[in-house]
Amino acid sequence: MGVPWNMGVPSWIMRDMSGLTHLDESGNARMVDVGDKPDSRRVAVAGARVRMKAETLELIAAGGHKKGDVLTVARVAGIQAAKNCATLIPMCHPLMLSSVDILLELNREASCVEITATCKVNGPTGVEMEALSAAAVSALTIYDMCKAVDRGMSIEGLCLLEKSGGRSGTYQRPEQGG
Repeated sequence: MGVPWNMGVPSWIMRDMSGLTHLDESGNARMVDVGDKPDSRRVAVAGARVRMKAETLELIAAGGHKKGDVLTVARVAGIQAAKNCATLIPMCHPLMLSSVDILLELNREASCVEITATCKVNGPTGVEMEALSAAAVSALTIYDMCKAVDRGMSIEGLCLLEKSGGRSGTYQRPEQGG
């Protein structure tokens, strides 16, 4: 039998974590029971960017990368990540996604690829983790395909941009200047 993760954690920290849904009253990890929640239309949009040298961005734009079409592979990888989110994130529920869309935009002014991942489902739980996983894996795929020509790339700004549906309603990330 393992040692509980919260052994030695001060009680005030445990009290502050009482709002976390993936912990039971003893602080043990658990998967939330969504069996009694009604199905609703849920949409989540996540974003990220891969910053790179201007030459790397132009190589992607021209389709001249020797490994193939970077954007197509990144899009497929993002879709695959959303579909497999429950196998990657331990407490995620497997979902019957109705749609996954990955938008990849080349921003020459900022020398980056901007990623927007949108996931949709009709079910009892949200799709935020699927959208975040899709954006993250799309970014990682771009990095992987281009690292031979630009190891200095950075993945930035992974975040939930918006979500709708479910009991908590709508969330829209406030504009972040820049």
